[in-house]
Amino acid sequence: MSARARANIRLPPEVCRSLFIRNLPYKISSEELYDIFGKFGAIRQIRVGVNTETKGTGFVVYEDIFDAKNAVDHLNGFNVCGRYLIVLYYQQQRVQKRMDLKKKQDELEMLRAKLNK
Repeated sequence: MSARARANIRLPPEVCRSLFIRNLPYKISSEELYDIFGKFGAIRQIRVGVNTETKGTGFVVYEDIFDAKNAVDHLNGFNVCGRYLIVLYYQQQRVQKRMDLKKKQDELEMLRAKLNK
């Protein structure tokens, strides 16, 4: 697609260059992830979860937003080693809200514990 044609396309607001991938096989490497996602465009960064809380997840950041959209359209539901990938646009605001809510709940629990003594 030419640059002029891309300039005329309106993308939904949630579309971004950063993708969050869930349901990855635990033993997948960054190189294997690059082989899968690199077919859709130039990749800036790949991260794969390694600790117990982040295993099975990863991040892929594309150079171009249209490449990221193409990857989501084609790879969401793609079967890798018997697991179906869940490919989502990474939304920082949603993660931040979740962290803020957790922090507020922790503070509330501390206040309740203090007042119940």
